[in-house]
Amino acid sequence: MLVIEGMDKVRSVIEKNRKRKLSKHKKLANNTVIEIDNCSPLEILKLQKNLNTIATGEGIEFVYGKGKRKPEIQQLYEELEHLGQRLMGYKECFEIMGKDRNSYSKTDLEATFMRMKEDHMLNGQLKPAYNVQIAVENYFIIHGYVSNDRTDYNTLIPVLEKHQQVFGSILEEVTADSGYCSEKNLLYLKEKGIESYIKLQDHEKRKTRAYAENISKYYNMKVEVFEDEQFYICHDGRELRHIRTETKEQNGYTQTFEVYACADCSGCEHKARCLYKYNAEKDAEKNKVMKINEQWEELREKSHANIQSERGILKRQTRSIQTEGHFGDIKENENFRRFNYRSADKVYKEFMLYAIGRNINKYCRFLNEKLKKFEGKTTEKTA
Repeated sequence: MLVIEGMDKVRSVIEKNRKRKLSKHKKLANNTVIEIDNCSPLEILKLQKNLNTIATGEGIEFVYGKGKRKPEIQQLYEELEHLGQRLMGYKECFEIMGKDRNSYSKTDLEATFMRMKEDHMLNGQLKPAYNVQIAVENYFIIHGYVSNDRTDYNTLIPVLEKHQQVFGSILEEVTADSGYCSEKNLLYLKEKGIESYIKLQDHEKRKTRAYAENISKYYNMKVEVFEDEQFYICHDGRELRHIRTETKEQNGYTQTFEVYACADCSGCEHKARCLYKYNAEKDAEKNKVMKINEQWEELREKSHANIQSERGILKRQTRSIQTEGHFGDIKENENFRRFNYRSADKVYKEFMLYAIGRNINKYCRFLNEKLKKFEGKTTEKTA
């Protein structure tokens, strides 16, 4: 496998291209076989030096120009040189992208290609863009955050940390949409003592009959405890016991899964509804196995209970009006859809200047409305 220092994530496209280009065996005229699989740029350079040594020893001269047939060893030498240049180009691209991205714009190295909502060509085109976050309180933009991450999962914690750094206080409550709902974010809120009013991804799905009648899910099974051991009872009355614990690391965060399994599912008439992609011919001996992230599920249920409360419903309505209202007004009414500067720092400054202008404009409107109310009361008293 090609290993580039400082690069943990090797993209599948690059890997396939590398295998296609480098998985080769070259046989020279003197029956010397050169292996050029799994090579780094430095190893390719060493191979080129060996080829030079072989060519010099056998008296083979490299020729250039039209009408001259290149020796096989020269063709191999030039192919290795081309591959080495490509690998160095890949290394440079990985260094620019870092570990958290899989694309970047050549005109703005800090911007990431994202799929935009406005698609005039209707072909799912990608454009270099930034992910802008705002924190709103009482209709005013408190602060903002500019990221090159395509999703919102990794932007919540930086926004909260920035708020604490600027204002010197920790928030008591946070309201956000389902794009911010992740185990890492909810656990951070719990550790900081911040009440979570974050909508779950399956919030609407939970209201359906199919969700409540899905017998394959653990939340529709009975839970029992015997001698401090928790186990589940499926729709057919069989026990799913804990067999092992697994961990999974994603974006620097480790998730823990508890694995439960049924010892014997033979003869169960509910297999087609219970097992995932069940095939009667191939999966006749297959038993039910399910993985549960208990910490994640506990955090989800707590957040779901909060947004279902009377206070949570009010906060979700307020968020839709205030936060989404800002973006709708900015994009549709004021037609601000494109930044005039490049690099994340300049984009952030441009957006914050724009946000300051919006706050001043909103404050003037509020003040004007109060003055009108005051003038109306004064006129009534004078009359």
